[in-house]
Amino acid sequence: MTTFQHIGVFAHPLRPQSAPLAEQIAASLRARGIEVSLYIDWDEADVRDAVARFQAVVAIGGDGAMLRAARACAGHGVPVLGVNMGRLGFLTEVTNPEDWDEALDHLLDGKSWIETRMMLHATVERDGARIASAESLNDIVISRTIATRMVQVETDIDGGWATTYNADALIVATPTGSTAYALAAGGPILPPELRNILLVPVAPHLSLDRPIVLQEGAVVSVQVLNESDTALTADGATVAELYTGDRVIVQASEHQARFLRLRERNYFYRSLLDRLEPRLPSARAPE
Repeated sequence: MTTFQHIGVFAHPLRPQSAPLAEQIAASLRARGIEVSLYIDWDEADVRDAVARFQAVVAIGGDGAMLRAARACAGHGVPVLGVNMGRLGFLTEVTNPEDWDEALDHLLDGKSWIETRMMLHATVERDGARIASAESLNDIVISRTIATRMVQVETDIDGGWATTYNADALIVATPTGSTAYALAAGGPILPPELRNILLVPVAPHLSLDRPIVLQEGAVVSVQVLNESDTALTADGATVAELYTGDRVIVQASEHQARFLRLRERNYFYRSLLDRLEPRLPSARAPE
């Protein structure tokens, strides 16, 4: 007897080609006696309250769809199964969209497990008052808005001054985000089960140029020294424009993203390397 009575099916709102597959998945679930809520054109605010009724969400698209769905579901602890229709699909579980029906069989037969991943919570303070806040699964980024300018930010860790960065951007990433923008900027790859925060400057000039992995529970406070042309983004979405004296405080969120997995629990490194480099023949590989 399945424990899934009500499942949400989310197409990527910016990928029209994901809508027909979402409709097929919804129809298949209904034929199996499961109540389905189908969302084709949606944003996080539209579904954040509705997901409380679901036992799971199927997100169709790429990593963008997974990020949207995971943030929307995190507050209610609802797990997400991702079906990849994007280019890389680091976060999705079903890498080939043609395999969705078999994946549903495994899911409904109880052959899945739930992976939890930390998220970040960021607040922006101006003149002692909070003016904005955001949650992210990948990263919080303080960056320039004009290509020829740098950001200058004074950075504290756990209440003590650490360094002042002069750079194109400062990335504050989760282990999940360590394989995203932070990786492109030269940061290390962290396994997703960790709860450490990663600091990675982008193109630093005459300032610390090494990534820093912070201990679990660390709080990062960043004060903007630029007069203007600086912005804060969370998972790529703009949160606020920043000005001199503004402070951004980043720490682990009280919420966690939850993903439904069908592969073995040691899937992460093989999956990652298959996407980053061609798989070379190995004596251990099956014929």
